[in-house]
Amino acid sequence: MVDLFINYCINLTVMNEDSFYSINRLVEFGIGLSVAQQMVKTMNDAINNMRIPGTMNPMQAIPQVTYYAIIDNQQMGPFSEQDLSRLITDRKITKETYIWKPGMPKWEIAEKLPEVLKWVALSPPPFQPNK
Repeated sequence: MVDLFINYCINLTVMNEDSFYSINRLVEFGIGLSVAQQMVKTMNDAINNMRIPGTMNPMQAIPQVTYYAIIDNQQMGPFSEQDLSRLITDRKITKETYIWKPGMPKWEIAEKLPEVLKWVALSPPPFQPNK
């Protein structure tokens, strides 16, 4: 089909560089059209794969981290982040408590784990009534 179009254009026009139907112009037009189609495809793919919070797009679940702790000289767990926060509030876990989570090579004290230390640091001090 394209070959017929090019032959038709060549037969109808005089071959000069100023004519739209010259080979150079037709090649430029074809390349430009091809690039434009690729750009449209890329943009459509990007838009179709976009995830916007608050829309009906399925959101990926955040993996839950589980923790283990040494409480009263016994290994306890697994604990979720909420459980760990509650144990810190109840003063069963302090900054000196040994904590471990999957992926850690060994047990560490809570003050060496930033995600646990922030809960320990933010927990209120024990209440002592005025004497």
